[in-house]
Amino acid sequence: MRNLGVHILIELNECAPSLLVDVVSVREKMLCSVRVGGGTIIGDYFKQFEPYGVSGMVVIAESHVSIHTWPEHSYAAVDVFTCGSGDVPYKIAEHLIKIFKSSHPVMCEFKRGLLPSSQASSLCVA
Repeated sequence: MRNLGVHILIELNECAPSLLVDVVSVREKMLCSVRVGGGTIIGDYFKQFEPYGVSGMVVIAESHVSIHTWPEHSYAAVDVFTCGSGDVPYKIAEHLIKIFKSSHPVMCEFKRGLLPSSQASSLCVA
């Protein structure tokens, strides 16, 4: 199957709420996960919400990694989108699950930029 990229959507369920509250901590965890996964960081932007919650994006040479947290629900929504092939998005996703201590993650993978000779494909795992 030929595609231009991989987009992984991650439901980080049952995280420790304290890991999802502070913009500085969330940013550090996101940047660390990109580095561990082998992504090339170009820039980032994170926003603290009141009374709680964080949204942020890390722009990487391969595309982007984003997060939106709901500490009051012990939950974060994460996107990992990379162009090309290889294991970078999977390594980033695995580290995010570990570092945010999600006890019940769900990942859905979508092939992006499907070329005319390929078939649509997606895979969701709990």
